Amino acid sequence: MNNSLPIKDASSNTQDASDQSTYAIELRNATKRFLTPTGEAYTAIRDINLAVKPGEFIAVVGPTGCGKSTTLSLISGLERPSEGSVQVMGKPVQGINPHVGYVFQADAVFPWKSVLNNVATGPIFRGLRKAEAYEQARDWITRVGLSGFENHYPHQLSGGMRKRVALAQTFINEPQILLMDEPFSALDVQTRAMMEDELLNMWSSISASVIFVTHDLEEAISLADRVCVLTSGPGTVKGIYTIDLPRPRNVTEIRFDPRFVQLYHEIWEDLRNEVLISYERNKQRV
Repeated sequence: MNNSLPIKDASSNTQDASDQSTYAIELRNATKRFLTPTGEAYTAIRDINLAVKPGEFIAVVGPTGCGKSTTLSLISGLERPSEGSVQVMGKPVQGINPHVGYVFQADAVFPWKSVLNNVATGPIFRGLRKAEAYEQARDWITRVGLSGFENHYPHQLSGGMRKRVALAQTFINEPQILLMDEPFSALDVQTRAMMEDELLNMWSSISASVIFVTHDLEEAISLADRVCVLTSGPGTVKGIYTIDLPRPRNVTEIRFDPRFVQLYHEIWEDLRNEVLISYERNKQRV
């Protein structure tokens, strides 16, 4: 690999110990096992070590079945590690954290609620007065480009518009931690690029720490400060790459940058081997 590309060894934390209290997210030797229908133990991830600083954008890539979504589940509190530890804002994860926002691959909007009511749901649930919640919701609806659609229902919107609702739904709560599980994978190429730019603009306004799971290496490099490559399952960290591309970024234009191309080729060397291992393993199961 090119020595000009900084990589942090996944097996050790090379950041200064005095900085550890500043981590927004930290996984230490996190392992997760599940019981299969036959009663056997299945290891989804093994000895994951990852530290994310406040305001940092991390993209996680890896082959299908490597445990990317499981890792997000541990951080969100939806699952607990079988071994190791997971901390958010310096405290062990012991349940759902109100400061953590989660954007799923599938639309998580309420089909029976209008756009306005969908976006206002979070603040109202947290105890904000309805008038103030609706005022904030209208502001976020405008910010995601849906002004005029406040009274529409999800079935009346395109896929990209529903995803904008989901983003507004999440960002209105001003999460300190934002977890995103392939949120744009179902969108067409043009809409996806627009949503990626929208995400970067919104992220810069609240400075949340982001872990963004994707199968698309180009998307990962376009968005992130660092890209984490997971091995084929059971997933563990194979390498972490610093993305030294300037911000602010336009995700379409940045892909023509020579440094982007260099980063892509170097990270792909790591990722391709894991994809091939996963492919051969799955082929033998057929």
